[in-house]
Amino acid sequence: MENDDLLNKWLNDELDQNELIAFKQRDDYRSHVAILEAAQGFKASNFSEVADFDTFKEKYKKQDTPVRRMNWTHSFIRIASVLVIAFGVYFTFFYNNFTQIETQVAEKITFELPDASLVTLNAGSQIDFKRRHWAKERRLNLSGEAYFKVAKGSRFDVNTKEGQVTVVGTEFNVKQRDNYFEVKCFEGIVKVASNNNEAQLKAGDTFTILNGKFDLGITTSSQPEWIDNRSIFSGIPFIKVVDELKRQYDLEIELIDVDTNRVFSGGFGHDNLDNALNAITQPMNLTFNKKSQNHVVIHGSKEQ
Repeated sequence: MENDDLLNKWLNDELDQNELIAFKQRDDYRSHVAILEAAQGFKASNFSEVADFDTFKEKYKKQDTPVRRMNWTHSFIRIASVLVIAFGVYFTFFYNNFTQIETQVAEKITFELPDASLVTLNAGSQIDFKRRHWAKERRLNLSGEAYFKVAKGSRFDVNTKEGQVTVVGTEFNVKQRDNYFEVKCFEGIVKVASNNNEAQLKAGDTFTILNGKFDLGITTSSQPEWIDNRSIFSGIPFIKVVDELKRQYDLEIELIDVDTNRVFSGGFGHDNLDNALNAITQPMNLTFNKKSQNHVVIHGSKEQ
């Protein structure tokens, strides 16, 4: 029982100086140290239990040769390693409480953040944030497009690879696609910063950077059109319109003799593919044909 008490105290760092000297003189002291050094995280994370070492001791006594003892020690180390990995996964996903939400093509979702702010993600978009620290720092990362209804409170940041949007409590839309960054303010005040371009937007103001060109504009809408299943464009290169059509309908689109840099103003609905194709091709004097349900070819002419 004395040896058991010493082992238990050693595991819990409760040995006094004399007990520590006595414990280090035990024949099995080096085996215990080797095991703990091979699985440092196992003890350091405070998840080690004396029962595990009791089990070790019982099996240790049953070993007939040093070889068998070493085999069991290796098995114990393997078990400890598995536990270390498990604890690492636990702390990574639960302690940090990292949350990621994304939509696929032809999908939109609305969800609530920890502070009751609402986010609607457009198709092919993603956000991530740390739920555990949300009360102290309302910050998230966005790739794609999202409409935010932010609950009043502390500063609220939306980070994208093209720029940052900062608000306190308001409604706004952020769109970040390849070489395209757009912010529309529908309520309150929004601060936007992208490279050397900064602006403070009020309701009805828009902030756009397309292929490196910065522009401020206005919108008369009370919310993003895509919330009502419509995509609207104003002076946007045709290729961006095609990309959005592909995103909303899960399409493969082949372009033949089409000038993708021509600007397009107009829009299409998200509930009827034929109508949507007519809406984007007719104003551009283009034609289309459907090779299959998910494969469309859009034709132009070399004289465009």
